[in-house]
Amino acid sequence: TLAGQPFVKDPDIRVGKLLDKANAKVNRFERFEVGEGMEKRDEDFAAEVMSQVKGE
Repeated sequence: TLAGQPFVKDPDIRVGKLLDKANAKVNRFERFEVGEGMEKRDEDFAAEVMSQVKGE
């Protein structure tokens, strides 16, 4: 759960404890995964440089 996860700015404290300390609550949240939705482009750096040198 979100409350059981380590807080990103201070991993020694859990999100739930931080919320309790701040007297706050979470109404809703969105989950993101690192790199989600990113596509890796295939690039040939040498070919790119040569095309710029040739003026293409």
